[in-house]
Amino acid sequence: MAVEARLSLVRESFSLAVEFTLPGRGVTALFGPSGCGKTSLLRTLAGLEPQARGYLKVGDAIWQDGAFSLPPHRRSLGYVFQEPSLFAHLNVRRNIEYGLRRLPRHAERPSLERAVALLGLEKLLERKPHQLSGGEQQRVAIARALAVNPAMLLLDEPLAALDEARKAEILPWLETLHRALAIPVLYVSHSRDEVARLADYLLLLEEGRLRAAGPVDQLFARLDLPLAHQPDAETIIQGRVAGHDPEYELSWLDFSGGRFLLARNHLPEGSPVRLQVKANDVSITLARQQDTSILNIFPAVVEALAEDDKAKVMVRLMLGKQPLLCRVTRKSAADLELVPGKKVFVQVKSVALLL
Repeated sequence: MAVEARLSLVRESFSLAVEFTLPGRGVTALFGPSGCGKTSLLRTLAGLEPQARGYLKVGDAIWQDGAFSLPPHRRSLGYVFQEPSLFAHLNVRRNIEYGLRRLPRHAERPSLERAVALLGLEKLLERKPHQLSGGEQQRVAIARALAVNPAMLLLDEPLAALDEARKAEILPWLETLHRALAIPVLYVSHSRDEVARLADYLLLLEEGRLRAAGPVDQLFARLDLPLAHQPDAETIIQGRVAGHDPEYELSWLDFSGGRFLLARNHLPEGSPVRLQVKANDVSITLARQQDTSILNIFPAVVEALAEDDKAKVMVRLMLGKQPLLCRVTRKSAADLELVPGKKVFVQVKSVALLL
């Protein structure tokens, strides 16, 4: 079910021209500054931009090819906007069922129970939209999009209209979708924290062009991309729960470069996890420190350095095959004589468990 696209869209003051192939399942984030074309690309995929040209194949189905273009209502997709746009006079159940009107009259009716269960809506089915929180309304909108068993799900900044409390409410449900859905999900967001937490793959857009595409953990750690030079630059690390230490309430999380210790979680041994390490929470030493409260210390090799600003440098280190970003001052880089190939030790002061 891979997605293959070569698409262009020309307007008076903006043009979009992209070419990419996406995995057949998992979350792909469309990321970039305002006005770079994220929503325009989503609308083009949905068939909502009649002037768009190019080629689009989803799985075995060709949705667009030259002059041929399936109309939006014949594209097997679910589309969720920033605002949930629920029907105020319908309860949750009937709002979700409304999406079934798109199906051909004799088509097999999908089961709504799975969409309801995935979004935790069982106890809300008889409520009207005004009786729901913003997060609950958005969950209903996503369930409505999933109720037709789409071949692709498009989410256009689904958390943008929510406050921090409501975002915290809905994020765990989005993580559930991430694990459960066997279709491609395209997720537009301005938040790199959302991308780090939810996305497997990343399309980085700039002025209507594709700057880079690839697994999110690889692109976040590339020094030639702006992601590695933002104030909250981070490394995403894929790992696995190796066990737990009941005496000190810690968990061991193995990754390709070693083993992290962090506050105990309750995931079973062997569970896959995603870790976030901020570049500002990493320091470099030339010798392994002994008398320190920092638990996570690893041998590493300097792979590359890039100027962050006039005072700071971003260092890309390799812990085995795992890259790790570290932001240091230019003076520290000079004092430590950091150059590619130099062997050092890194101290990781803080690690966040994302998934």
